[in-house]
Amino acid sequence: MVSTDTQSEIEEYLGRVPSWIEALPEPAADHSWRLVRDFELGETELEQREKALIGLGAAAALQCPYCVHFHKAEAKLEDATDEQLSEAVGIASGVRYFSTVLHGAEVDHEEFAAETEEIVDHVRDQRAAASGDD
Repeated sequence: MVSTDTQSEIEEYLGRVPSWIEALPEPAADHSWRLVRDFELGETELEQREKALIGLGAAAALQCPYCVHFHKAEAKLEDATDEQLSEAVGIASGVRYFSTVLHGAEVDHEEFAAETEEIVDHVRDQRAAASGDD
């Protein structure tokens, strides 16, 4: 259960205290709300729509119907299109797919990191050449 002050703050932000907040153990309740308030709902380096789309992708990959429902509604509130919702889920599914492949094949992490650095350098050089910044 959240403290009285936190309950009032949640009601101001959301119009009500969601039942899942009431399910939190008391030592974590106020802290958990502050994480949602400051990181997910607050102004950060990411726009609200970007955060909602990331949340949707992560929720889909984790296969959490609660989080999928919430983050999809949140993204729509931030004017995300159906195509953007689909793309966020598609990107997450690709990450999950290739993570499974990489783990299952036991690809060497250091080799993978070195290859990634080479690829990033190549793409950066290609972009610079295309824009005439070389």
